[in-house]
Amino acid sequence: MGHSAAVWDYRAAIEIAKDWNGIDQVVLRSPHGPSAKAIFKPPKAIRGGISTCFPQFGNCGSPELHGFARNKLWIIDDNPPPMPPNDSDGKTCVDLLLKPSEEDPKCWPYSFEYRLRVMLAADGGLTLISRVRNINGKPFNFSFAYHTYLLVSDISEVRIEGLETLDYLDNLRQRERFTEQGDAVTIESEMDRVYLRSPNVIAVLDHERKRTFVLRKEGLSDVVVWNPWEKRSKSMVDFGDEEYKQMLCVDAAAVEKPITLKPGEEWTGRLQLLVVPSSFCSEQFEL
Repeated sequence: MGHSAAVWDYRAAIEIAKDWNGIDQVVLRSPHGPSAKAIFKPPKAIRGGISTCFPQFGNCGSPELHGFARNKLWIIDDNPPPMPPNDSDGKTCVDLLLKPSEEDPKCWPYSFEYRLRVMLAADGGLTLISRVRNINGKPFNFSFAYHTYLLVSDISEVRIEGLETLDYLDNLRQRERFTEQGDAVTIESEMDRVYLRSPNVIAVLDHERKRTFVLRKEGLSDVVVWNPWEKRSKSMVDFGDEEYKQMLCVDAAAVEKPITLKPGEEWTGRLQLLVVPSSFCSEQFEL
C-alpha cells in the first residue's frame, strides 16, 4: 500500500492518511482523525494532525494559545530552495511560507520569515523542517513545538521510551519540576508534562497494534507529553468524551529555554516521524 499526506496549508496542520500496514497513524478525524468534533473554521485551531506552535507553546508570551502560526494563511512556495541530496532521494515535498500580517505586530511586534518544508518518503516516513529567520532590526525570542497527535489503539497499552530519568515540568502542578522515576512513561490519568533536555530519538510503543512511532528531532531540546483524560475531554467542545482513549500527543518542542535570534540569524527545527513494527528493538532507535 502506498503512503499519502495532506497539508492543510491555511493552518499548517499535517495529515498522514495511511501507514505501512494501512492503519491511520497521524490524522484529523474530521473527516478522519483524533477528534470527530474537530472544528474547521477560523479562528479555531484544528484539533489533530501536527500543528506548528510559533512563536510560543502554551500560554506564556503572546495572547494566543500556542501562538498564531497555526491559525494563519500560509503561502505555498512554488520555487523553494533546493533540498540537500540526502533529503531529496525518493521524497515528495511541499514548502509553505509564513510572513507577518498587519495584525501580528499587535501581539508580537517582530519581522520574521518562517519556512515549513513537509516531506514524505517512499517508506512512509514524514519529515517536517521549520526555518525561522529574523528579518527584524532587533533580536527576538520564541518557543516552538510540533504539536503531534498520535492515533493509538488503547492509551492504557502505550508506553514512551527515551524519557526515563529526565527532569520534567508538570503543567498540572504550576510547572513544578520533577524527575521521571519509571523505566518508561505510561499514561494512567491526565498528563501535561514538558520533559527537558531529551534525547533526539523517542519511541512510542502501541502494544495492541504491535507498532512503534519513532520520533527523531533536531534543534528541539524538549518533549511535551499530553493526554486530557476523561474529565478534561468532556470540557472541550472540539473533542469527544471518549477520544482520550485513542490519542496521545508527543511533541518535539523548545519550551524551557526560548530560542533567541539576532537580526539576520536563522533557526532550524526538524521532526521525522516513522512507524515501524514493534518487533524492532529499542537499540535500533539508538535510545
